[in-house]
Amino acid sequence: MRISLLCEEMIHVSGEANVHIIAGRWKRRRLIVPAVSGLRPTPGRVRETLFNWLGSGIFGARCLDLFAGSGALGFEAASRGAAEVVLVDRNKAVVDNLLSGVRRLAAQEIAVVHSDALRYLKRSSRHFDIVFLDPPFGSDLLETSCRLLANSDRLPETARIYLEMRRPGLQPTLPNEWDLIHSGTAGDVRYLLAGKRVSMDA
Repeated sequence: MRISLLCEEMIHVSGEANVHIIAGRWKRRRLIVPAVSGLRPTPGRVRETLFNWLGSGIFGARCLDLFAGSGALGFEAASRGAAEVVLVDRNKAVVDNLLSGVRRLAAQEIAVVHSDALRYLKRSSRHFDIVFLDPPFGSDLLETSCRLLANSDRLPETARIYLEMRRPGLQPTLPNEWDLIHSGTAGDVRYLLAGKRVSMDA
């Protein structure tokens, strides 16, 4: 089995010890959540809604989980048939935990990257079909990440971008090149799915 770790150099729990994968080949498998201050896995009902929105688009997709944390979004994507998943986090304890999860599930399609999220976006040239953006609440990382993604050529025309933020609170301004496709709320979480604006040119 090949496990990928790219090194560079907290991240975003409420005290939960684990979360569970909802569907796919690892359905009901447990993901351990390390005791890192501020770590906040995406709630199960939100993940279920998100992957219903993505539907069959997850099959064979190249996915980026930019603020991976527990890895709940990235592991869920791989479980449901994504071809490649990159998990990025700058916290070493989080990265070590993600690598442990990759080994435990023999998840050969998942690569773990130890890096600051914005540095990764600036330095990497990889292309992705689906990007998950769930930075720590209260930071300005959401809009900054969106701008970096929109100003690059790493997203194909059919790309989907998931954004998660605190509710109540200001909804981030999407780049002009993107359209809002879906939105929802659950407790103190607001979540959006955006896509690249379809050109009407012939």
